Amino acid sequence: MTDWQKFLKTNQERFEGELLDFVSIPSVSASSEYVEDVERAARWVSNRLEKAGAENTVIMPTGGHPVVYGDWLHAGKSKPTILIYGHFDVQPAEPFDLWDTPPFKPEIRNGKVYGRGASDDKGGMLIPIISFEAIKNTRGELPVNVKFLFEGQEEIGSPELPEFMAKHRKKFSCDMIFSADGLQWTEDEPNIVLGLKGLIGVEIKLTGPKVDQHSGLHGGAIANPLMALSQLVASMKDQNGKILIDNFYDDVVELTLEDKDEISKVPYDEAAYIAELGVPELFGEAGYSTRERLWARPTLDINGIWGGYQGLGSKTVHPAEASVKITCRLVANQNPDKIFNLITKHVERHTPPGTTSSIQKLAGDGDPFLMPRSHNASKVAKDILAEVYQKEPYETRLGGSIPIMTIFLKELGVHGTMFGFSLGDENLHAPNEFFRLKNFKRGQIAYCKLLETLGSD
Repeated sequence: MTDWQKFLKTNQERFEGELLDFVSIPSVSASSEYVEDVERAARWVSNRLEKAGAENTVIMPTGGHPVVYGDWLHAGKSKPTILIYGHFDVQPAEPFDLWDTPPFKPEIRNGKVYGRGASDDKGGMLIPIISFEAIKNTRGELPVNVKFLFEGQEEIGSPELPEFMAKHRKKFSCDMIFSADGLQWTEDEPNIVLGLKGLIGVEIKLTGPKVDQHSGLHGGAIANPLMALSQLVASMKDQNGKILIDNFYDDVVELTLEDKDEISKVPYDEAAYIAELGVPELFGEAGYSTRERLWARPTLDINGIWGGYQGLGSKTVHPAEASVKITCRLVANQNPDKIFNLITKHVERHTPPGTTSSIQKLAGDGDPFLMPRSHNASKVAKDILAEVYQKEPYETRLGGSIPIMTIFLKELGVHGTMFGFSLGDENLHAPNEFFRLKNFKRGQIAYCKLLETLGSD
């Protein structure tokens, strides 16, 4: 057993107590009610970094929720500089009555820490701080140069981070980035995420008459905006799931045979997936497997559509307007602004006669992210996971979006590697969120091995 392994074992009870203390702070970034608690969480993180031995720790303003920075830069220019990322803000905990125990009074049950943010991402981001402390305490120094960036606004899309990172490029410059906000496949199966989807959202409105009209007096003489909107939306996708907006697929990076092979290696039970969702069957773009569509093909979905009378019984009304919200999940190398322009042109060309259309882009768009297969940081991470889990990690992608990964690439020129230890079944963003202590401990070992390995190259 190495000195740092002994340190981890000896101090594990303290680490678990710190996690409980950290999770008890209701750092909900989405609500103005919790602004001071997000600040309190930032102070907690800053103090914990100092305790671990980090230097130059500072809480940095962003114009919104803050960023916490710390570093240790004495390994020398011949050693790489590693940036470790995580976030200390959490999702809202409502509905509170669905929690078995209060979300901000965390407790340990059956080897799991229950509380909002335990898995996403407080347990995850505490792991590399502990690993940093273990090596620094036992060796007196780090084998690599280390920088930390922990943010308080990830759960609301990191709105201030693009401008913040552009302003502080030099401070956060690095050779490799590892995100403590990430997933493993199962409790005992490792996983490396290579791709994330981007996002663009729009709201389209069609208007007709100046006010609602009597459908008996005017039906058949004027266009119905709700019917027209349905026709417009239907023109965007065919019955086989293909998106019909001109040039929509032009920049999509197609899956290679190697990509398809790696995806096919990941365990998948279609019958179980159908049962889990409660749908009669699956549907999507023809010519691709379900996993390929979920992970590597763009989508266009209606999130809400409204107009006309929606109360009880019948009202023979001809609505004056109708609206729809649509989001597209994008894949490399699609650009949100370009896709918005393509959708706008499609709306202009296909707006039915007798109606007027308007379109606006919704907040929260983001670029897709795809890690190069030969990326050095990901290869190191895969080797560490294989050693820790005694199994080769699956190579996967996610249909969701993490804005900071594309921000890092744009502003720092570095692909981030997801190196987190949460699991998808830990009720992230849902009542009774929990984090397995088994993986809390396993992650500490993995990060220690990661820092040692990077320092020995």
